Amino acid sequence: MIRTDEVQCETAGAVGLITLNRPKALNALTQPMCLAIDQALRDWAHDDRIAAVVVRGAGDRAFCAGGDVRVVAEEGMARRRGENDGRLGREFFRDEYRMNRRIKTFPKPYVALIDGITMGGGIGVSVHGSHRIATERTLAAMPETGIGLFPDVGTSHVLSRLPGRIGIYLALTGARLKAPDLMAFGIATHHVSSDRLRALVDELIVADWGKGADAVLSRHISDPGAPELARHRALIGHCFAGDRVEAILDALDADGSEFARGAAAALRTMSPTSLKLTLEEMRRGAELDFDACLVMEYRLTQSILEGHDFYEGIRAQLIDKDRNPKWDPPALAGVDERTIGDYFKAPAHGDLTFPA
Repeated sequence: MIRTDEVQCETAGAVGLITLNRPKALNALTQPMCLAIDQALRDWAHDDRIAAVVVRGAGDRAFCAGGDVRVVAEEGMARRRGENDGRLGREFFRDEYRMNRRIKTFPKPYVALIDGITMGGGIGVSVHGSHRIATERTLAAMPETGIGLFPDVGTSHVLSRLPGRIGIYLALTGARLKAPDLMAFGIATHHVSSDRLRALVDELIVADWGKGADAVLSRHISDPGAPELARHRALIGHCFAGDRVEAILDALDADGSEFARGAAAALRTMSPTSLKLTLEEMRRGAELDFDACLVMEYRLTQSILEGHDFYEGIRAQLIDKDRNPKWDPPALAGVDERTIGDYFKAPAHGDLTFPA
């Protein structure tokens, strides 16, 4: 058993049980949490006594609100002042992405209970597993373009493969989805009422795993209701088909519907550099396998840490909380597209690698 103050990895019956245990921080992931989860999954993959893994969040507000990027930003700003060597910025993303890959390749059922807020790194801890259980309280998003970052944790592989440019829409706008849409687009696999999760976990612990997880889940699943975003699939497919962010905005403005106006307004609040990077990331991600997507994302993080907008986004959203970031450049027209490709180059200290 691995137990820390931030995450508890223990066994119960034939289940490896992971509890993200930072409820006051909405269970945001730290580097030690990523390392502990990775180690537990490595051990349980080869433990014949463990038939499946269940991951959940402590408290009643969030499954996982993301990675603790404020700490990364603060360390990066200290590096710029000459106060450290920038190690955390290299190692946090490295260890998080290795954990994401461990989940993706885990050979046994991996049941994520995405009850409550599930964003950024929380998507990475859930979406790559075999079973993703949404509830009526689930609120999921990849809001990274609003903090000068980009959708990561392997979502360049996931979002780029969603049908009808839905993934492009989600990646650029940071739109928040509830259970019906998560189910409609395959981001969640099952819907269970939040008040039944405890009973579900209890049954999974004593389950006959020869029949698989679905035999237990079938006794708890419920109808999530009608999806909302699915009603706008045609509009999204048309407006987000452009190969430049400017073209997407032009299409949204030309459509003029309430939904299109909302999407355009959201885009105009995001980091222009992040928008350009994200659209290119999605284009490339659609052609790459999962490991290559993680390598690409790692390169982007290291490039972002050398820029301006990530630090400004964290300041505006998480530190000062004035919600008024001063992006540089402040508009899409100021982003030199000839330099976008430079963000995808390997960092001087080397690419992301995957140990056994």
